[in-house]
Amino acid sequence: MATTHCRLFWCLLLLLLLSSSVSSQTIVKTLPGFEGSLPFYLETGYIGVGEQDEIQLFYYFFKSERKPDEDPLVLWLPTDPGCSALSSILYENGPIRFNYKNSSIQDKPVLELNIYSWTKVANVIFLDAPVGTGFSYSTVSSGYNTTDTKTVSNIYEFIRKWLVAHPEFLENQLVIGGESYSGIIAPALVNKILKGNAAKDYPGLNIQTLVVGNPFTDVYYDINSRVKYAHRVALLSDDLYEQAEFNCHGEYLHPNKSNTACVEDLEMIHRCLVDLNAAMILENKCAAFSPRTQNLRWDLGSLGLNLTDSVFLEANPITYSRYCRNYNYLFAYLWANDEAVQEALNVRNGTIKHWERCNKSIAYTYDIKSSLHYYKSFFNAKLLRVLVYSGDHDLIIPHVGTEEWIASLNMTISADDEWRPWYVDGQVAGYTEIYKKDKFSITYATVKGAGHTAPEYKPKQCYNMIGRYLAYFFL
Repeated sequence: MATTHCRLFWCLLLLLLLSSSVSSQTIVKTLPGFEGSLPFYLETGYIGVGEQDEIQLFYYFFKSERKPDEDPLVLWLPTDPGCSALSSILYENGPIRFNYKNSSIQDKPVLELNIYSWTKVANVIFLDAPVGTGFSYSTVSSGYNTTDTKTVSNIYEFIRKWLVAHPEFLENQLVIGGESYSGIIAPALVNKILKGNAAKDYPGLNIQTLVVGNPFTDVYYDINSRVKYAHRVALLSDDLYEQAEFNCHGEYLHPNKSNTACVEDLEMIHRCLVDLNAAMILENKCAAFSPRTQNLRWDLGSLGLNLTDSVFLEANPITYSRYCRNYNYLFAYLWANDEAVQEALNVRNGTIKHWERCNKSIAYTYDIKSSLHYYKSFFNAKLLRVLVYSGDHDLIIPHVGTEEWIASLNMTISADDEWRPWYVDGQVAGYTEIYKKDKFSITYATVKGAGHTAPEYKPKQCYNMIGRYLAYFFL
């Protein structure tokens, strides 16, 4: 009995300590640009992490519009280090988006509801992490120097503290998700959660699911596959591809510089691909936002498109004759930097100078080179399942490489789980197959016609995909 009381005492003490780190919570009922009261629950706030809570992570929490007490709790991570959660909310899977028809750069942007929001089937936390992203900030300058490993630790601390402050969601299925570079962070975070649960960290987290889209997972598979993918979709001729494959021996990321034939082949490949929109090969590339890359290496900033003053000299982004999707991102800069918007979101005055969709100036060290070993460690996890989806028109992280690294795990595909189409409204939305090893499974799905951030290009299909998967239905 004494041992039980002692354990209870320390749990209560830890509860108080964790709760004290929740610096602020605001229920947001209206937003500039949206007419009337918000028809969904939005909470914003800061949670302090680090040794002295010096890192203040900003979050947006949307309750499920269906059954918040029963639906999964999704922690959705940004695409790249420095890219704000607002980008996912406004352009991908959040409940509001810009009404482009009624918005212009001369007036304040207008918001409308997103009928394909993932908040219709799940509770979702959108997090500005790492520090220096979106509205997150540090009270000390040293806090802005961070790494993959520190980011994972900070997010782990964040979700534990958030759940202590919101104990009604402790029993909900916890889903860790994200796209692009979150393919490194999200599996590492799940691994840390599993280890924390085994070590009896408080509170225990009901982790069951990992969701990653067009995930950066392993340099060799992801980057080398660009050449193979480009050939598959007729961006490279058969002769050039076969010649490069022979001369470079399948190594396109770090070729032998003394191999003149390979270097020349890669230069020709570069000329074929450099003027494409790598995030979505069928759409225009916007020169004002996307300067030419100098090589075929993984560019972590490829989605962090900086706005320059010159864009304000352009015509309305919607009517501009050479339409580029990236012009739509201008509305986020105008909206998020509006003082009325920041006041509505309860952003602390003076904590950031200028909101950026993707902050490329953060001091960040990429110290996790691959996440493949995390997936291998999941084989022994109980009931852990993973959804990996790929927009099939993405040249940044092609589906070809994703399929190859999944196959490298040597999992089993049963006859019922082999490659097949999945449908939305009777039409093929993509293709899927399921890999299994003991109680661990990976469901892989392509999203037909989607780019790097699939929900941005195919919102209806991705909404159906996530809804079915979270409900344990086959795609």
